[in-house]
Amino acid sequence: MVLNRNLTVVRLFIAIDIPDELKRTLGSLRVEIPGLRWVPTSQIHLTLAFLGDVENAGVDQLAGELSRIHSPAFKLRFAGTGCFPDRRRPRVVWIGLEPEPRLRVLADKVRAAILACGIPLETRPFSPHITLARFKAAPSCDCDDFLDPRFLLRLPPFSVREFTLFQSRLDSHGAVHTPIKHFQLQ
Repeated sequence: MVLNRNLTVVRLFIAIDIPDELKRTLGSLRVEIPGLRWVPTSQIHLTLAFLGDVENAGVDQLAGELSRIHSPAFKLRFAGTGCFPDRRRPRVVWIGLEPEPRLRVLADKVRAAILACGIPLETRPFSPHITLARFKAAPSCDCDDFLDPRFLLRLPPFSVREFTLFQSRLDSHGAVHTPIKHFQLQ
């Protein structure tokens, strides 16, 4: 495990990393929209659970609980784009995924492992998506050109064979994600 043991708390999340080739393809979808900050291509991922600040002492217990998860590998396919909270007031631009029961089961198992460690969870339900960009302020233009479904035509499905516990450090350029431990799926 690669973890800065000098910190008393670490900011954590659990995610499915996206293959590098697909990250580059997603990065090529970028269009210039004033006020939009794109997620660095290298950090594009599918979040299973965001934990926020966790006591450093609990990280090993969490890793142990996550290592007990047994789940089959599966494929994910892209389906649609959108904004949170909605298109009229976009703050986050995302790309969605077709429903995949094995993804939902994996996310539920991850949540159970987190709760078993006594770590509080976000109250928002799991909503499978990949964040591509965030608006710094309310946009002065419409992002419907980016949200056009034709952008999805170039995106192949991808295999999910593992999930990862990440540390997220905030700096002046945004978040820096560092993998702590990978967990293989069968």
